[in-house]
Amino acid sequence: MLQRALIKELLGFGLIDIEFSKGLNIITGPSGAGKSVFIGSMLANFGLGTQEAKLCEIEVKKPADLDSELYELEDEIVIKAIKKDRARFFIDGQNISKKALKEMFSPYVSYISVRDKSGFESENLLGIVDSFASKDNSFAKKLASYGELFAEYQQKLGELNVIKQKIKESNERVEFLKFEIDKIKNLNPKEGEYEELLTVKKQLSKIDKINEIAQNIEPIFAYEDEVGELFALLDKESSYFSDAMNQLRSDMEDIEALSEELSEVDIESVLNRLEELNSLIKRFGSIGKALEFLREKEQELASFETINEDLSHLEEFISKREKELLKLAKGISAARKKAALEIEKEIAHYLQELKLPKIVFEFEECGLYEHGIDRLSVSMQGAKIEQLSGGEFNRVRLALLTVSAQTSAKEGVIILDEIDANVSGDESIAIANMISRLSQSYQIFAISHQAHLSSKANMHFLVTKNKNGSYIKALNKEERVKEIARIVGGENFNKESLEFAKKIVISN
Repeated sequence: MLQRALIKELLGFGLIDIEFSKGLNIITGPSGAGKSVFIGSMLANFGLGTQEAKLCEIEVKKPADLDSELYELEDEIVIKAIKKDRARFFIDGQNISKKALKEMFSPYVSYISVRDKSGFESENLLGIVDSFASKDNSFAKKLASYGELFAEYQQKLGELNVIKQKIKESNERVEFLKFEIDKIKNLNPKEGEYEELLTVKKQLSKIDKINEIAQNIEPIFAYEDEVGELFALLDKESSYFSDAMNQLRSDMEDIEALSEELSEVDIESVLNRLEELNSLIKRFGSIGKALEFLREKEQELASFETINEDLSHLEEFISKREKELLKLAKGISAARKKAALEIEKEIAHYLQELKLPKIVFEFEECGLYEHGIDRLSVSMQGAKIEQLSGGEFNRVRLALLTVSAQTSAKEGVIILDEIDANVSGDESIAIANMISRLSQSYQIFAISHQAHLSSKANMHFLVTKNKNGSYIKALNKEERVKEIARIVGGENFNKESLEFAKKIVISN
């Protein structure tokens, strides 16, 4: 519920700081004074329109079932818009986008204009009918069960489409995969092989020089005993020399073994193998990544080998689920038709008050979708609801809102823009009575030019305009009588208008 609005620098308005009442809040005033501008600024703070005020701050009592994972919401929510180059929005001091605001509050704030012909879309009508049918708990359970099963069904249909697309592409893809797999398998690369071959190549390039130097230093061993004898004569420790000669002898043996090993290596084969492995490394980055690519492609190829089996299982599941859903949807449809007849009876006396004939809910069976098998529309004396005049359309919409409010547990705000415009006296009274009933379930803000609706207000606001700008104020009882007299008799209303205004205010 809206509790307060603080608005600064709104298109000709001065400072607006007003509190609202629960129930019916009526806004009246001469044409062009700024009533729609004021309402538009409040709507913009819920993401419904463009914010024109430099500052608009709305205090809202948080609906009981409103929750958010992204925003910490207090029981009293403050929605603020600050406009400089563009409007920025905040909820309880936290930044929020206009889109997020609209998504958050769209279940709770509705705007209905006399120029608007919405509210009779199939999905909306089904929601109203389902609300009535859900008075039977078994229907609500069926509806919830259908939603869960259909969600899984849709997921499996998506998987089926993916598999079918894979099968379509499989022949070409399988050939490509086999080619890629064989290409790497034929090379049969091993981790670390490239580095080992590089080492061999480096050794081969130096082995002749190594052998030459080894032969040249071989005579050094002929002097080993004499050097040892010299150290003994000098009483010097010779163990380090013996250790060095033993290490040199071991190294010479290693050189000889390496030389023998390398003599058996085919240098051309090494160079060719290095070239093959190098091409693989250039493509994949390393031998390890090439082997990882090989494993992935082998797994993908294996998945193609089982794809037909997967397709068969999935088609069997989908066929079975379709039968379950169809059976459930037909039961839901039967309950809906029963509820629709109940609504038709409920709404008939409201329509009679509004000088309108009965309406009929028309069901059309369609394929399975998220709401079952029903498409729903409304007709009046054979004419589709969209073919009615604007006035007739809005009166039917008002009656439907009033009936649906009986089963709706949601808290909400309805903003009506001149919903009672261009109607006769009897119609005006009926509309006023209807909106008054509706205000027992919703907080309503209504721009009106009719005396009967204005007389039923829980709070009455007057918007006026002079050379200095526009103003809005809450009216006391005496001021309300004068404003309703103005609505009836014009700016220079007479005594009869004043008496009439007193009478309808007192009677409400």
